[in-house]
Amino acid sequence: MEKEQNNTRVLIIDDEEIVRDSIEDILIPLRLKKNEKISSASSILFDDDDPDQPVLTAVNNFNIPAFSVDKAVNGMEGLEKIKVAIAETKPYAVIFLDMRMPGWDGLETALNIRRVDNKAEIIIITAFSDRSIEDIVTQLGQNVGYHCKPYASEEILQLATKAVSDYNKLRNLENLIAVISNINVSKSHLDSLLQNILDQLAMYIGSDLAVLGKLLKLGTDQHYQQLFYIGSVEKQINVNRLSAIISSAHINNEEVIQIDELVFVKIDDYYIFAALKREQHLKTEKLYLLKLFVQSAGKAIKNAVLQEAMMQQEKLSAVGKALSMLMHDLRTPIKNIPLLTSAFRDEGVSSEWLDMIDLCGEQASEIFDDFLDFVRETPLSIQRIQVEPLVLDAIGLADNRSEIKPIRITQQIEQGLSLMGDRSKLKRVLMNLLSNAVDVLKDRHVNQPSIDIVAKSINNVIVIKISDNGPGIPDAVMENLFDAFVTSGKSNGTGLGLAIVKQYVQSHGGTITVVNNPGAEFTITLPAAPNEVA
Repeated sequence: MEKEQNNTRVLIIDDEEIVRDSIEDILIPLRLKKNEKISSASSILFDDDDPDQPVLTAVNNFNIPAFSVDKAVNGMEGLEKIKVAIAETKPYAVIFLDMRMPGWDGLETALNIRRVDNKAEIIIITAFSDRSIEDIVTQLGQNVGYHCKPYASEEILQLATKAVSDYNKLRNLENLIAVISNINVSKSHLDSLLQNILDQLAMYIGSDLAVLGKLLKLGTDQHYQQLFYIGSVEKQINVNRLSAIISSAHINNEEVIQIDELVFVKIDDYYIFAALKREQHLKTEKLYLLKLFVQSAGKAIKNAVLQEAMMQQEKLSAVGKALSMLMHDLRTPIKNIPLLTSAFRDEGVSSEWLDMIDLCGEQASEIFDDFLDFVRETPLSIQRIQVEPLVLDAIGLADNRSEIKPIRITQQIEQGLSLMGDRSKLKRVLMNLLSNAVDVLKDRHVNQPSIDIVAKSINNVIVIKISDNGPGIPDAVMENLFDAFVTSGKSNGTGLGLAIVKQYVQSHGGTITVVNNPGAEFTITLPAAPNEVA
């Protein structure tokens, strides 16, 4: 594939013909070169009496671009040439612009140019200081050059060469970003993608202190969860101040803003900030390219999430079909358990073992039904639920496991809490979290294992925390913990437990989050029932 040539098209807008021609001659130089052979041939052909007279020939200088130059006598004519060039997909890379011209002056011309072309490099050349540099930068952006007359040929050549180089670097990066944004990345590679996004962003703006994370809501409180970082963030950054700045700034998705020494970026659910090395403002072209990068990164993240969702849906569909096939065979023996225990009792057999068998059969039936409800997304059966009995029931079910005997379970449940929900499903949520904690504490042989349960009301939101003193959740699975078929650190598990938990909590209009503190700490928020007083 042939490499695309750099754009070296230049437009000169000036009302003085001598200026236009002068700049053109500088950019397309004709050098005098003594060439004896050409001189001799010329003298013979044209009967030239002086064969030593130098011949005018074009000499290619490989250190400068091969410029192509067009000219316009005023701003309106220049704008029309720019429109035509864009329509023909041959835009100008550099525009030399005089400040003092009849009709539109240089600033007005530049403003009109920016309405149709925001990519061309503009270099304003003037002998007068009618406008301050600050005024020009404020209205046109910092990617506008400014040079005063009189000028040397070398200065014009250097300005044009640098402008063409900058223009083509930006276009090449734009194309590269566009290509990368169309690459599908699976969610299993999302961590690498996010880390790369942070690295590239920090390198681009010259920052050695940056962090990527999520802003989590816990009731009315907010917590910034750091996922990836560069430099000693925790020592130098006040995370609470950061969360407050992010909340008050109201950053739109795929937006880049600068507040004081910090650059903030939002990509979907991720917030990135980077500290500039010194007090400075990002130039317009940097912000422009950074926004392109952010938009492409957002597209890549969306592709990753969508691709993973499709894969999960295929897996869940397969699970649903398998469960449907097994339903007929499993339902009968599960439902027959209470009939068998009842028959034993009718025969005069009375034993706590029968009660335990009934309880196990009931749990098996509930688990089976919950799996089917998860796959089929069965509607909730809503009723008013007292939180304390709900938590105690979940603990009571967990107490039937032999593994829980050495584990200390503490509970701090605020009196009178209630919510509207599906009792069976919410009990399954708590039971699942307790069982996960039990499995980890047992499998990792934690000394003096303990599980703490706290339930309270904050601003009409019920907050339930379940935490353990285990080793915490590995970083490798933290981000995908609530996805189906993800499991770690347990001897048992299908990988569907926490996916079911998340679906049930969200179907109640709540949220569930997890942090290591240092063991795993799950926080569930659910809307309180009406008339619930905080």
